[in-house]
Amino acid sequence: MAVDIEGARIPDSKLARAVTEFIRDTETELLFNHSSRVYHFGALAGLYRGLKFDRELLYAGCMFHDIGLMPSHSSQSERFEVDGAHAARDFLKSHGIPEEDAYTVWTAIALHTTPGVPVHMHPVVALVTAGVEMDVLGLTYPEYSNAEREAVVRAFPRTPKFKEDIIQAFYDGIKHKPDTTFGNVKADVIADKEPHFHHGNFCSVIRGSHWHG
Repeated sequence: MAVDIEGARIPDSKLARAVTEFIRDTETELLFNHSSRVYHFGALAGLYRGLKFDRELLYAGCMFHDIGLMPSHSSQSERFEVDGAHAARDFLKSHGIPEEDAYTVWTAIALHTTPGVPVHMHPVVALVTAGVEMDVLGLTYPEYSNAEREAVVRAFPRTPKFKEDIIQAFYDGIKHKPDTTFGNVKADVIADKEPHFHHGNFCSVIRGSHWHG
């Protein structure tokens, strides 16, 4: 089902259709619908902010942003965001997208869980995070009209217990490599599911380094 909101529609292009097919075949329905909502909320945020952005690149960034949670695209030692960024860049380059544009999408995905930084960057980078922050955290909920929110959720439904379901999906995707959450919000996800999980501590790392003094 499509969301018929001017300026925030999914691009009607060969690339966008390929992205949709790939993500639908790779991700769970929970993540596919979440990523689709992220695109629409991100595109709407771009319109509100008066930003000029490439909808194809934004769509790719939003749809691929959580693919690193899937076992088929999860490494043993990289952050899940980096795994997703690599997957998106490889996919885009295989479809003839220039390296510069593919790297913009890479950056958007790699930074989407780093608060306070993406908003100052390229529109695609800023808007992937804007969409995520709206759909997961509701940080900008009042900025969208009831009609807009309802249209997006009607097209790509949230599960009855979406908040718990998405936390579980994050945990399932990163629990095999907890060290990659150091200094990142996903450390909170591990701690939520594993009460005895010990957060990495930046000050302890400094004190334990090989430098003297």
